[in-house]
Amino acid sequence: VLIAVGRDACTRNIGLETIGVKINEKNGKVPVNDEEQTNVPYVYAIGDILDGKLELTPVAIQAGKLLARRLYGGGSTKCDYINVPTTVFTPLEYGSCGLPEERAVEEYGKQNLEVYHSLFWPLEWTVPGRDNNTCYAKIICNKRDNNRVIGFHVLGPNAGEVTQGFAAAIKCGITKELLDETIGIHPTCGEVFTTMDITKSSGQDITQRGC
Repeated sequence: VLIAVGRDACTRNIGLETIGVKINEKNGKVPVNDEEQTNVPYVYAIGDILDGKLELTPVAIQAGKLLARRLYGGGSTKCDYINVPTTVFTPLEYGSCGLPEERAVEEYGKQNLEVYHSLFWPLEWTVPGRDNNTCYAKIICNKRDNNRVIGFHVLGPNAGEVTQGFAAAIKCGITKELLDETIGIHPTCGEVFTTMDITKSSGQDITQRGC
């Protein structure tokens, strides 16, 4: 059983209405533009209080740093709220970076995407004889942008560690071709992303017979 208690945005009693800052009445969160600016030009908001953004501490820290640099240090870099590596630390970890497949289809159109996926069997599962083809890996590529990877998903042991490493490559604009040219470390879970050749649209079998 997974229990998500969530967070409350305590914005209704701090005087925002006095200065005219708008909030989402449904959840109390604050809508902002891509520079964390509210509808009142001199008021900014960062972190979990943002409407429609990720509730993750590292995201808030990064957004705060970049906002301070833009306001006082002559910087221009904005926080990237799309290519954020994150992990669900369930017994079988799930990690992701970039867009989920459903949102990628909405944004780019199914005809402009290629999805590669594979099941895999971690080496450490072979000795105790744990089930094969339980772990899963998927990348979503934008065909109109040189097959750039816009979504990364992995379900397996140490998914957080795997995702953190690939997140830097995604920020650098890694493509399917570059992944194919990357030499994998055998036998690791992350290696599966360097050997993917089955597309979801092909309907081919993705089950594996070994690690």
